[in-house]
Order: sequence, then C-alpha cells, then structure tokens
Amino acid sequence: MWVKIPFIVAGMALALCGGARAQSCGPQKLGVSRTILVGAPVHVGLKTYPQTLDLKDHEVVLTFDDGPAPTTSRVLAALEAQCARATFFLIGRNAAAMPMLVRREIADGDTVGSHSYNHPILRSLPLPRALANIKAGAAAVDKASGGKASRFFRFPGFADSSALLTALDKKNMPVFGADLWASDWNVMTPGEELDLLMGRLRRAGGGIVLLHDTKRETADMLPAFLAALKAEGFQLVALAPGDASPALRKAPAGWKSETEETLKKMGISGPKGAARKIDVPLQEQKDPANRM
Repeated sequence: MWVKIPFIVAGMALALCGGARAQSCGPQKLGVSRTILVGAPVHVGLKTYPQTLDLKDHEVVLTFDDGPAPTTSRVLAALEAQCARATFFLIGRNAAAMPMLVRREIADGDTVGSHSYNHPILRSLPLPRALANIKAGAAAVDKASGGKASRFFRFPGFADSSALLTALDKKNMPVFGADLWASDWNVMTPGEELDLLMGRLRRAGGGIVLLHDTKRETADMLPAFLAALKAEGFQLVALAPGDASPALRKAPAGWKSETEETLKKMGISGPKGAARKIDVPLQEQKDPANRM
C-alpha cells in the first residue's frame, strides 16, 4: 500500500494547483474565449489547404510542434501565467523520452496530438512505411499521455499526400496545417520573432499559428507574445476532440498552397509524386526552411 501514497499526494497537489490556477484567472489574463471541438474528416490551415477553421476576427489558435523538449516547461509556464491553452503536436520518440512533460501538458488543460514518430517527410516514403510511422508516433504520444492524447495529427513539413489524407480520414484523425507561421526555424532574436509574428497576425486578423516549443527563442518570446495578444484585443481559442467536422471557412479567391511552393523550392515534389529526399528527419536537414 505504501507505494501508492506518492501518487495520491501528487494527485492531490495537482488538483490543488489546478484550483489555484482557476482562481487566479481573471479579466487581466488572456485566458480562453471558447473551445472548438474537432472531429474527422477534416484538413485545415490555409498555408496548406483551401479551408480553415471558421474563426472570428481576432481569434487565434496556438499550436506547437516537435516537442516535448527541455524548453517545453518554459512554454507551459508562460501559457499557465496567462491562463492560456494550446495544442501540441508531439514527435513520438520525444514523447517517449519525456513523458512527464506530456503529462504536464495534459494536466494543464492543453490538447496533445501527434506529429509522426521521428519527423520524416512522409510523402517520400512508401505508403505502408509512412502509415507505420504515423501509427508508431501516435501510439508513443498516447502512451506518454496516459491514454489522454487526441487523434489530432500534423504532417512533418506539412508534406501530405492524397493517399495519406484518405488513410487518416478513415482512421478518424483530423489533420492540421496552419494559417500563420512564426518561422521560428529561422535564426531570429525573440524580439524579431515577436515583431514578425504580430505583424502577420495584424495583417491576417487571426488564425491558426504554428510555433515550436523546441526553440529557445520562442520560449523567450512567448510571455511578451501572449501579453501582446491580450493588449491588442486578440481572443484565444482552444481545440479539443469532437465527434464531427467543425465549421470551416473557405480560402479567399486566388488561393494557392504556400506549403507546396515551399516544398518545391526544397526539391520535394507534389503530393502524388516521390520526393528526392528520402526518409530524412527534418531536424537533420541543413536548410532551416525544412524545419516546419
């Protein structure tokens, strides 16, 4: 019986901490304005797809890729300080290596999805290998989360294919792109990243934002970014698993996939073709643009 006591104490502490957080959340904090329930089949994010979530003007969804990492704890602290929530797309092997951070994301009320097992360019793999990598990544994330992960998925580099999208629809896995990139795979100071991201948000009026909790500069920038969102009247929207596709907004006339243009510049062909770079994790490629 004695071995269970630490877990009971930890559970009580977590509950008390959650209560303290709830009591400390007020109008001075950014907070969460509403939650959108998302079920499959759905593919959203104007950088990649001709539709996105039906967000209102000045509504923002925060998403983070590639964690967990040592910097994730600082990202979570910044979110907690503003009573904010985000969606984390985790690499399976990272989740397996740092399950306590995954459990903390869940305990904080964030949503956890998967981002493959080891971040290869999935469209460059034979379909069975790509699907096996997705399955292994989702399983590792779910295990690390204590069975509380969502079925949300984001392609490494946003490099999907029609066959993979069809397969994920059948597996009831909602697919997320993004409407705005923080471009934090490029070398920037936290101040430069803040100016770039806020400028893009002001022009777009909101949207699904891609950041990386693996980046020290992003962790450094995040408190000021959340404060700027509050100061400029942006509203934070959380995502959670649902039973049906959410309301969507179509892309404006003349829309083109910026993702496909970027992938072409990297030497990666379209969704139905084969890529030149085969099974190379994005973290190991030299071009910073490859680290989406």
